[in-house]
Amino acid sequence: MPSAIPHFPVAIVGGGQAGLSVSYYLSQRHIDHIIFEKHSAMHTWSTQRWDNFCLVTPNWQCQLPGWPYKGDDPHGFMKKDEIAAYLDGFAQSVRAPIRESVTVERVGSLPDSGFEVTTSEGTYTADQVVVASGGYHEPIIPRAAERLPEDVLQVHSAEYKNVDQLPPGAVLVVGSGQSGAQIAEDLHLAGRKVHLAVGDAPRCARFYRGRDVVDWLADMGHYEMPVDKHPLRDGVRDNTNHYVTGRGGGRDIDLRKFAMEGMELYGRLRGVNEDIVIFEDNLAESLDRADEVYNNINAAIDKHIESQRIEAPPAGVYKPVWQPLRHRTRVELRDAGISSIIWCIGFRPDFRWLDAPVFNGRGAPVHTRGVTQLDGLYFIGLPWLYTWGSGRFSGVARDSLYLANTIEKYQRGLDASNAVRAYA
Repeated sequence: MPSAIPHFPVAIVGGGQAGLSVSYYLSQRHIDHIIFEKHSAMHTWSTQRWDNFCLVTPNWQCQLPGWPYKGDDPHGFMKKDEIAAYLDGFAQSVRAPIRESVTVERVGSLPDSGFEVTTSEGTYTADQVVVASGGYHEPIIPRAAERLPEDVLQVHSAEYKNVDQLPPGAVLVVGSGQSGAQIAEDLHLAGRKVHLAVGDAPRCARFYRGRDVVDWLADMGHYEMPVDKHPLRDGVRDNTNHYVTGRGGGRDIDLRKFAMEGMELYGRLRGVNEDIVIFEDNLAESLDRADEVYNNINAAIDKHIESQRIEAPPAGVYKPVWQPLRHRTRVELRDAGISSIIWCIGFRPDFRWLDAPVFNGRGAPVHTRGVTQLDGLYFIGLPWLYTWGSGRFSGVARDSLYLANTIEKYQRGLDASNAVRAYA
């Protein structure tokens, strides 16, 4: 006779900090569950980060469930190896029932209730499913990249490790979000000639009026604000993160200062024509918008300081230290000595394996605090799932606790219904 299909009350797809956080709370509630992880637990932090990577939020915000930051530098910024050690300690403390190197190929609803989970090692069923695989799955590289010369090395930010992996010569970095700005800085500090295509990412100060800006924003309640109270509502989920760095104890990233030091700045990438890369004529506007956000955040902190009558160093306003006097909209790679390009324009989600009517017209999951309209199906670990901290170490515990309570309530209902049917 064929063996029975293994069944679990809850299946979790993804073994990162979000999936393990849900596991932590399910174990507390004695709810049997399993985690499927395509690679190894927390693998992205060791495989998709460059060597000089560090957190951009202070260590005190590392508040995974049952595993707060315990070091002696709460206002510092953990480096790559320190982050890996912190997460490894968390994983060991959770002792989650995880199946590593197992790919989930399809999740679909069963006729009555529950889900069928097809994996690379076989088929399972589950009463409930938590999607904890994040939203950064497929590195984005534009089709224009196909027209670049074959002798120009192209890597995505997820593949970049250090300057030594690149051939000699200048480097074109495309994108100025958190990864792009920090990788451009990494190359710049290593002595490479850097050309940077600037996008629409905003920026913020690292420190202002005597404290880290994150500390001020936390006191002002920004990390507690739910998405439905944000002025942009769900639209905030499409926002690009502010660029800043924790490197060297933390500092601003000022692209204008880099330009004064020899970095070449351009507007947004528009296209490629063999050896020629073409940019939009919008560099000045992009830099001005980023600085406007920078100053607006500081102005909001000024109002908070005034309203709370807090003693603090004097206020200040950032004034540009450099202006793009000439509008360069194209660069010839060979003439500029550019031998490599690093694409830092993000990732796109890939939920093709999830056969469920829970996506909007753009392919993004529709949910309220991670709970979808399909009974028993949830998401965790997405940016702005509920608050600004949802996609970070600071907010995932709260989101996981909420889902664990929801899962427990639903499971009790299922168990009661099954008991009534069995009795009947």
